[in-house]
Amino acid sequence: MTEQNCAPQRAHPLELIPFFRRWPQAWPRDIVYTVIWSCLMALPFTGMSMLFGPESLPVTEHLWPILIMSLLIGAMIHGGLVVANHLLSGWPSRARGLPRLLFSMTLMSISVLFGISVGNLIWKGVDPIKVLKHPGILMQALIVAAIVAFLMYLVRKAAERRAALAVAEAQQKEFAAASARMLAEARLRALQAQIEPHFLYNTLANVVSLIGPQPARAQNMLERFIDYLRASLAASRSDEVTLASESTLIAAYLDVLAVRMGERLRYRIDVPDELRHFRIAPMLLQPVVENAIAHGLEPKVEGGEIVVSARIEGEHVAVRISDTGAGLNENAPRKPGGGVGLSNLRERLRSLYGPSAKVELLENNPCGMTVRLMLPLNASPTSIPSVP
Repeated sequence: MTEQNCAPQRAHPLELIPFFRRWPQAWPRDIVYTVIWSCLMALPFTGMSMLFGPESLPVTEHLWPILIMSLLIGAMIHGGLVVANHLLSGWPSRARGLPRLLFSMTLMSISVLFGISVGNLIWKGVDPIKVLKHPGILMQALIVAAIVAFLMYLVRKAAERRAALAVAEAQQKEFAAASARMLAEARLRALQAQIEPHFLYNTLANVVSLIGPQPARAQNMLERFIDYLRASLAASRSDEVTLASESTLIAAYLDVLAVRMGERLRYRIDVPDELRHFRIAPMLLQPVVENAIAHGLEPKVEGGEIVVSARIEGEHVAVRISDTGAGLNENAPRKPGGGVGLSNLRERLRSLYGPSAKVELLENNPCGMTVRLMLPLNASPTSIPSVP
């Protein structure tokens, strides 16, 4: 990010106070802020006037003329900056160093001379030319201009530091979010690395065992396994996939398992046409299906059915993976490691979609479990950015 992008554009002095940062920058707001700032600036100069001016004058005689002059000076500075930024294509906001200092001193000097001369005209009816010809008035104007320019310099430096801190904080948050996404993806890849070799070896062993006695089943299993590998490879190379392609991957996976499990495995995939092109992160649903097989259907002697469905519910797409397996029955035999996949899934959804996505684990009646993924309807999963 360049210095030009980091620098505040037309930062108003009141923005140094947190209370005044709650309203976005706009010309009506800036005008109100200029009036408030000019009134605040009039207070210390009124104090100086009372300290060094005639003691016999009441406070109002010190306050009102200085307040009028301060408002005129503030209006001149504000208008001068707007006009200069417009005529010079924003150069005053981008300028640095000596050019910025010279511009500020020139603008402040003109504004202060204008405020003092016109202020005396309004308050006392004195000719502005006569005011400007007075050597004491001119020196006073230059001193005030120097003080105002110095204050504006401090304001700008403070605004630049605040902007730099905000940019650094945003970059740190972006880096932390990218790290969390990469960690979730790395854990998913590690989980896949544990599952896929086991699935590969079992499938090939089943194909070998079927070649002799049941060659047709062996051929069918091998063909579906090739479909699964093709879909899995395509998904692993993409940042996003559709529900249709993920359904194809799951169907190929379950077809391979169905050859081995036979009648113990039945499945149904119900994705309506309007959601077939809904985009999700790759390999988002398959770990849930694998978990349902390993901890739901396989421990159950008679097996069961898996249903993958998707529906629009409000502002979310609800994807359900339901099974009629062992469920949460404590007496049912279960493979070790249950819940690891769901824990990784929750973390992955949080890093991809933020708090708008969630995973719910529901118990079916009379048996089995449902994992419901609530994905925001109008948001795509965040891809993993490159981290410097």
